Amino acid sequence: MKTSAAEIRNSHVSAVLLALLVTFLWSTSWVLIKAGLRQNLPPLTFAGLRYSLAFLCLAPFVLLNGVHRKSIVNFSRDDWSRLILLGFVFYTLTQGAQFLSLVFLPAATLTLILNFSPVFVAVSSNIINKEKPQLTQWIGILLSVTGAVIYFYPLVLPAEQSLGFIVASVAVLSNSGASLLGRKINYQTGLSPVVVTTISMGFGGILLLLTGIVTQGFGDINFVQWLIIAWLAVINTAVAFTLWNKTLQTLTAVESSVINNLMLPQIALLAWIFLGESLTAGEITGLVLVGIGALTVQLWRQLPAVFRNFIPKN
Repeated sequence: MKTSAAEIRNSHVSAVLLALLVTFLWSTSWVLIKAGLRQNLPPLTFAGLRYSLAFLCLAPFVLLNGVHRKSIVNFSRDDWSRLILLGFVFYTLTQGAQFLSLVFLPAATLTLILNFSPVFVAVSSNIINKEKPQLTQWIGILLSVTGAVIYFYPLVLPAEQSLGFIVASVAVLSNSGASLLGRKINYQTGLSPVVVTTISMGFGGILLLLTGIVTQGFGDINFVQWLIIAWLAVINTAVAFTLWNKTLQTLTAVESSVINNLMLPQIALLAWIFLGESLTAGEITGLVLVGIGALTVQLWRQLPAVFRNFIPKN
């Protein structure tokens, strides 16, 4: 049965709205994490609990699916090695560093720093593939650097924020490495994204939890804190990931990247409303420039075509 234009349009609108909902959920994560940290939740244990519980939510959907189960049985040693490495880099290192840096840095500041990940990914990819960065990429990098300079000017950091920057730098570098590794796994192995995420999340999340318990203890977690952890694990991780993958079946790479980059202003706004993290005009300008720069770096291949679509045709 042929799908009508109206049905295609409605499906596309639904996918956009669903993707916007997912980015909003992911943006609220920062507020919830900050709230949990302010209640003295051990950051590494907190992060480990979130991703270990999310893994337990996703695991049944993988293990009860015959196709996914068969692919896991047929894993090669290289497949396991890659997924374990991805779990360590993306969950144990990246997420652990993000939670830890939020102890010292405002949510908007850490978000801005993490938005440099696409820049590092683009530069690293060009070096690995021996390609010269294109003009559009250089423009994006320049915008991001300019935005960061404006945001942090004048650069006067308390001692605790200096430590936060060091930890955030680890998060950016490991996140960039995880992006490159994740792309390689998805392109070369042909494994389902659900399987890749579940297996890597299980290893990385459990390792992160054990590291947190050994180094920081389990903490005295009260009912409200358990609610925060459960919401982050079930809704903002397991459910949100599933919904996001569903939108990728309809949305283009350009649309997904644009919607995902809306997290930057959303986090800044939510942090201002719920955490009292106010922003100056200069900081707002810096956030906008970094967001545009990161998006430009991500979409440099598609941008010329996007711009051409705005040129009136005779």
